[in-house]
Amino acid sequence: MKEELKFKLDNAPGWQPWLKEELEEPYMQSLAGFLQQEIAQDKIIYPAQENWFHALEATPLDQVKVVIIGQDPYHQAGQAHGLSFSVPPGIKVPPSLVNIYKELQSDLDIAPAKHGYLESWAQQGVLLLNAVLTVEDSQAAAHQKKGWEQFTDRIIATVNEQCENVVFLLWGSYAQKKGAVIDPVKHLVLESAHPSPLAAYRGFFGCKHFSQANEYLVQNGRKPIDWRLPEIQDPQQNFGF
Repeated sequence: MKEELKFKLDNAPGWQPWLKEELEEPYMQSLAGFLQQEIAQDKIIYPAQENWFHALEATPLDQVKVVIIGQDPYHQAGQAHGLSFSVPPGIKVPPSLVNIYKELQSDLDIAPAKHGYLESWAQQGVLLLNAVLTVEDSQAAAHQKKGWEQFTDRIIATVNEQCENVVFLLWGSYAQKKGAVIDPVKHLVLESAHPSPLAAYRGFFGCKHFSQANEYLVQNGRKPIDWRLPEIQDPQQNFGF
């Protein structure tokens, strides 16, 4: 008999006091049961189990400066690693992230990175949070409405309640609904169209969210985000260009 699947936040600094009880809620137990059943049926789930809470592990609660809300993890092999919009080194930069890089260049004159690995943003305090933290291989939205959305609502509410002067970047109607709980007096809420190729021209391009975020952080005595991504030195990597 396989060991029962249990959610753990052992490596997520600062989040445990606020989310530990949430993990014991019936809806989370139901979600764990669903995922265990999927695994038992040999379904491939992304990201790998050790990365389900990577967004929380990479960005401790007391270091959150910016929150970027995505929807689902990428559902093709090798893409998802637990941070919204990000892909591991060596994976082709996805279309939405290509557009994010275009806006960064327009806004802050930062040349597009040749990779899609956003770990350095997370380490500076950018919480890269998807609304749903798992997905089945090649089955977009397969794990929606199984419980993850309620849990990530709790994460957003925790940032809203426990942090000061955080910038929330809400791209697209889904993220904007997700961010309805945010106090716009206590934090800065910036909204635009989604950066996907289908929507970016309807208001994402030209939104200048990156410079506005940094201006707000500086005005509130916080270190701005260095949105430049370090180069990854690996000549063997295929970036898909």
